[in-house]
Amino acid sequence: MGEPIESEHSNMFEGTHTALITPFRDGEIDEPALRALIERQIEAGIDGLVPCGSTGESATLSHEEHRRVIDITIDATAGRVAVIAGAGSNSTRETTELTAHAKEAGADGALLLSPYYNKPTQEGIYLHYSTVARETALPLVIYNIPGRTASNIEPETIGRLARLDHIVGIKEASGDLDQIGHVVAACPSDFAILSGDDSLTLPLMAVGGQGSISTSSNVAPAQMTELVRTMASGDVMRARKLHHELVPLFDVLFCETNPIPVKAACAALGLCDDEIRLPLTKLTAPNLERLKVILKDLGIQS
Repeated sequence: MGEPIESEHSNMFEGTHTALITPFRDGEIDEPALRALIERQIEAGIDGLVPCGSTGESATLSHEEHRRVIDITIDATAGRVAVIAGAGSNSTRETTELTAHAKEAGADGALLLSPYYNKPTQEGIYLHYSTVARETALPLVIYNIPGRTASNIEPETIGRLARLDHIVGIKEASGDLDQIGHVVAACPSDFAILSGDDSLTLPLMAVGGQGSISTSSNVAPAQMTELVRTMASGDVMRARKLHHELVPLFDVLFCETNPIPVKAACAALGLCDDEIRLPLTKLTAPNLERLKVILKDLGIQS
């Protein structure tokens, strides 16, 4: 096996980070609701916030709105927790521009997804991320989500990227624990491997991951933070109990395309309006009733 690979990373993004929803009202960003969501997250003990990811409906935000959400999040957070700004695009040039804005605005890092639709080769994926890292010098978390991008970042490619300056972690949503185990083996010990699937957070950490970028923590930030910290502390039995308690929430929050259910859940909790942008649609009535029952069962909604 040889000696573990070492690097200059500082594991700055381990822990639980919320992939924030973007609240809307009358077709516009609802800034008061967004600021209140951020306060709720910080009060619950979250480690970081990730605005403008797929959970934040980034695909339907204009460039101006995208930058505004990043700016609001950084301002409202005021340095209390890390902000990893979503900067994903299938254009390397556009990704670089969004990442440069995030850096200028004061983000701690950026989350970049693999280019979607144009389906680059592994070499193209490597050059996409490495180009943005070189041109922006901002700490970057790469994002592997084959279900949305139609491409998988192979462990060998992730291992190459993990050796580069400024590439400090990965959000893994391949759903393949065997692959994730290979990623852990291929990367430096201080490279942050974060779960992009809430239901796989515990098993990902069991094979060597360091935390999560979570959708569910929009709704249950304290519970997700406790799960990750308990597992990180080595109390596997308690972490397993927490995981099983949260499984119904994980199931219902992904019963329709993310972020349809989580936005409905936040609306049910009175945190924002249930407004969502086409082509996404509001949660269907039967699933909404199921969601409300689970929120009540977990003690999240009275």
